Amino acid sequence: MDVNSQAAAIVKVLRRKGWTLSTAESITAGGVGVAITEVAGSSAIYQGGFITYSDVSKTKFLGIPKRVLTKYTAVSEEVAIAMAKSAREQFKTDFAISTTGVAGPGSAYGQKKGTVWIAIDSKAGTSTVQLALAGDRAQIRHATIESALATFSRILIP
Repeated sequence: MDVNSQAAAIVKVLRRKGWTLSTAESITAGGVGVAITEVAGSSAIYQGGFITYSDVSKTKFLGIPKRVLTKYTAVSEEVAIAMAKSAREQFKTDFAISTTGVAGPGSAYGQKKGTVWIAIDSKAGTSTVQLALAGDRAQIRHATIESALATFSRILIP
């Protein structure tokens, strides 16, 4: 299923159930939010998102402690979880999706290009996915958006 179809299915289910969504994005720089808001009627479910591309913005806007970023780095399961939890709490939504990773061209934070973490947070708990993607920056970012939506779809539509 392509990004547009995944986003449309997500919006449809969230609207039907009366649930809301927020995002906290790093590697995708708002791409998940864009995919969701391209769907007509998404304003009923999408409350907003944070684009926290730098460590400073992750601390300032999401409240992720510097010690957590230092210990685990921005490209980690711990930070992906903290990003999603913060977005869900701040926007008071039922679900939040976060993305963090290395798009390249080189490595960062001691992680290889294509290393990505996605987290989906809800009151029921947090699910995470680690990816090892190949391609150029655009391909890695697009694959991260696709994977985030696909992961969330599997949670919503078992």
